[in-house]
Parts: sequence; structure tokens; C-alpha cells
Amino acid sequence: MIYAISDLHGCYEKYQKLLDILPLGDADTLYVLGDVIDRGNGGIDILLDMMSRANVKPLIGNHESLALGVMKRIAAGLLDAELIGKTKAGKLWLLSDGEPTVQAFCALTQDRQQAVIDYIESFDIYDELTMNGRRFHLSHTLPDYDPKPIHDVSFLEFLYGEPDYTKVYGEDTLFVTGHTPTRLIDPAYAGRILQKNNHIAIDCGAVFGYPLGCVCLDTLEEIYIE
Repeated sequence: MIYAISDLHGCYEKYQKLLDILPLGDADTLYVLGDVIDRGNGGIDILLDMMSRANVKPLIGNHESLALGVMKRIAAGLLDAELIGKTKAGKLWLLSDGEPTVQAFCALTQDRQQAVIDYIESFDIYDELTMNGRRFHLSHTLPDYDPKPIHDVSFLEFLYGEPDYTKVYGEDTLFVTGHTPTRLIDPAYAGRILQKNNHIAIDCGAVFGYPLGCVCLDTLEEIYIE
């Protein structure tokens, strides 16, 4: 089975509860569509757990992309927690609710810091697959395109784009994305996965008190962790 979640934002307990109920075997895959870190306290713990699991496939989100350069400077001894806010990139990360991740990352040994950096650098931008005759595109987000070939989409559009969920982008493809909590797409889907117009929006806003949403791509079944 293939599953997908997104925007954990440090919700370690919800992540662990999901793993407890998913029957993840060697042939199964859990896609994590970015924004594992920031806002909540458990982002680094989630990354460390993901690193140990061969059947977890991460895709990069805007929060990982924003943090990566600062993490490299911390691991190289060029920054510490006190100086981060004095750099442009560090200040932007902190303004993006990065403080919990900064503190947890700085508490790691240098070897562990480098391992986390190497892991984030291995994240793909997007993936595409076919399940039971259905084609899927998975990425943190997408731009609003009409339609725009994937190879013409810029890296930043996969991190910060805002798709139009009222449009059908591809008759033969289901687009699985996170980034924008579903309550902001359509209030009727607050805390729930949105499936319509060939979009599957899976950021249910777990860090804001809503459930963590997970979709099984084989069956389109929705799983929720309170």
C-alpha cells in the first residue's frame, strides 16, 4: 500500500500514532510531502525517526528548504542559537515559527546535525506514480497552471505555489499536495482531506489542533489521527 501525509509541523505524537495503526510492511511506502519541521516541538524527532525507515519517502517543503542553509552554518560552527536571529536567513526562519526546530537542532551533536542535513538534501521535489490504473503527482504544493508542464515548474513553485482547487489540471492525473490547510481552501473541509477536481489536498492543519490526515493512494481511503 502507498500512503501520503503532509505538514506534520512537529506533531510527533500524531505521527507516532499513525505509524502504530498503519500496516507498513517492506513493500509499503509512506510519502511525507514536506513541512515536517517548525511550529511544533517534535520536528527533529520526526526527521530522526523518518531517517531510520526505508519505507518512508520524503518530499521537500518550504520549511525544510528555508531551514537548510541555516542548519549548514550551525553544523559548521558559524552560528549558534543566539546569533541566528541576527542573520537574514535565520531571522526569516524564526519568523516562520522555526524556534522549536532551531533549539532541537542546536542540541544535537555535530554528527547528528550533519546526518539531518544530508537527509534533507536527499528529499525529492516531487514524485509521480501509477496505482491501480490511476496516475498520481505528489509534491508539497503546485502553482496555479492552466495546465503547465511539470518540467516548466520552478523549484520555488513546488514550495510556495497556490493551486486553484476549483480547476481540473489534468483529466488523467490526481494531484496530491499539502502546504495549505484544507479549512483555508474550503471551510467545509476543515480538519478533513479535500478530494475534488482531481486534487487531493491532505494538509488538515494537524499543528493547529485539527487531525493529521493520511490518504491511501491504492484505495483513496482517508485515515485521521486526532
